[in-house]
Amino acid sequence: MIKKILKILLGLFVLLLVIYTILYITYNQPLPEGKSGPAADALAQKMLKATNYETYKTTQFLEWSFAGGAHHYKWDKLHGKVQVKWNDYQVNLNLTNPSKSMVLENNVSVIGNEKSRLIEKASSYFNNDSFWLVAPFKVFDKGTTRSLVQLEDGTEGLLITYSSGGTTPGDTYLWKLQPNGFPISYQMWVKIIPIGGLEASWDDWKVMENGLFLPASHKLGPVTLYMGNVRGYNTTDSK
Repeated sequence: MIKKILKILLGLFVLLLVIYTILYITYNQPLPEGKSGPAADALAQKMLKATNYETYKTTQFLEWSFAGGAHHYKWDKLHGKVQVKWNDYQVNLNLTNPSKSMVLENNVSVIGNEKSRLIEKASSYFNNDSFWLVAPFKVFDKGTTRSLVQLEDGTEGLLITYSSGGTTPGDTYLWKLQPNGFPISYQMWVKIIPIGGLEASWDDWKVMENGLFLPASHKLGPVTLYMGNVRGYNTTDSK
């Protein structure tokens, strides 16, 4: 019986290895070299203007979900706090001072090492999942570098590298933009994905009640990442 199970596991491992090898050969691309300078910054500013960055700066609340609805968020940008929910947990995350965050399991307070572990997990979830919501607004974050890349169709792409911040500093994204600067997609060179250059769409946009543009979903090959019931609003908008 044990030998049979081992054979099945070995077969699955070989199958996964073959699938990964095929995907790697088919999709993996080297990180392109870009040219930094005023032209790259100007293209980044063009994208910010197209996506209504000024409205984003004054938007107090953002709500969405991720991972097939498994993670739920209500982000109070004004006060630097975000409510993160998954499974039986709720973390009221203090982004400025995570140690002051409150953690609940089935509405009962969690303390000690388990509290610290759940705060770290909530922070990791938030860093990843919020990026899929607001990445276009983060091109001038501290620690970012911007470069222009010549694309195959003759247009210019915007290469953004994050040397600090978030959970995985060093990640790089190549934005493809419409002529007016509105995002179409980005390619990713990130630590959590072993295949470089995978492309995710940024073309399913919704207009919020305060005029902010936010994405409703992203397509990554055959997979669609849904952002749930996306909202962006201020206190006065919700009344």
